[in-house]
Amino acid sequence: MTGDLYGFESLLSDEERGTLLRVREFLKEKVVPIANECWVRAEFPLDLVKEYAELGIAGLAYPECPGPKPSGLLSGFLALEMARADPSMATFFGVHTGLAMGSIAACGSAEQRERWLPAMSRMERIGAFALTEPTGGSDVSGGMRTTARREGDAWVLDGAKRWIGNGTFADLVVVWARDVADGHVKGFVVEKGTPGFTATKIENKMALRTVQNADITLSGCRVPEGNRLREAGSFRDTARILRRTRSGVAWQAVGIMLAAYEIALRYAKEREQFGRPIAKFQLVQDLLVRMLGNTTACLGMVVRLAQLQDDDVFRDEHSALAKAYCTSRMREVVGWARELLAGNGIILEYDIARFVADAEAIYSYEGTREINTLIVGRAVTGMGAFV
Repeated sequence: MTGDLYGFESLLSDEERGTLLRVREFLKEKVVPIANECWVRAEFPLDLVKEYAELGIAGLAYPECPGPKPSGLLSGFLALEMARADPSMATFFGVHTGLAMGSIAACGSAEQRERWLPAMSRMERIGAFALTEPTGGSDVSGGMRTTARREGDAWVLDGAKRWIGNGTFADLVVVWARDVADGHVKGFVVEKGTPGFTATKIENKMALRTVQNADITLSGCRVPEGNRLREAGSFRDTARILRRTRSGVAWQAVGIMLAAYEIALRYAKEREQFGRPIAKFQLVQDLLVRMLGNTTACLGMVVRLAQLQDDDVFRDEHSALAKAYCTSRMREVVGWARELLAGNGIILEYDIARFVADAEAIYSYEGTREINTLIVGRAVTGMGAFV
């Protein structure tokens, strides 16, 4: 990667780098050529799911799935690489492997993990994660309106969820709902085709258009007790999952920065004004170096974050700071890249327009900058400032 000035990729083992290069080649051949078309049509390339599965990377992080377990560094670089190619496809993969599989791995019983994770690792069953609600985002921990009511050997779910990635075609949707009996948030795996579960595609998005986000309605949706995640007893368990997936979003932000920098650098070398490439102008070089500085600083941050994960000294404030900082710097980088491309920066032919738009979604999901700032603020002061 031309944007990896300090050579962070060299920290991977030879075997891990081989995996990364194999994924990079797949993305270059299969995803990049169709990314703009899928984005314009707001259509997901379902035919690519089988080829993603053949990469053998969906279940690497989970003991129930075959294959050597990856380091946090490899997992991060894979998220980066996918976002560098197409943030929409990175989001699809992150929702499936991080949020959905991560919920089952962290909160499911041994039997539940064995029941669902191997098939999900083969991508025979695709997952989604339903937490956000139409009237609640940042306040969802205390303001969740979706309810769960025990009836014999089943649970009845009622409520609504919004912005659920993969929601229109997922086979397994992890739904978080408040138990009316004790007021605690619990997790349930709702299988495709369950009566009372309806998913409707959200139309007319300006970002991550390839991602199939859904509005989900739960109306008397009956879920067997066997599909209640056994180790999910409060919102603290939900937060454990978000801690890890937020770090993945920070890696995605770095991937978008790398893509924007590489697009801008290539354009600056090829575009001529006043009889010479614009890369020879001081102000253009200033923009490029500012982009590279942000990218390098953020890549260093997420590399250290991965090391903390591997050392098992990983806390909420670590992922929150990375998510807040890296996505803020990402917005600057894509803006500078668009500026460098001038008018050509607003048409899809030059790619950067898609990254500018998609960056807005990455900036907001998995906790806004403000909420992640308050998580870090609570950690460093010892005092919570949440409303």
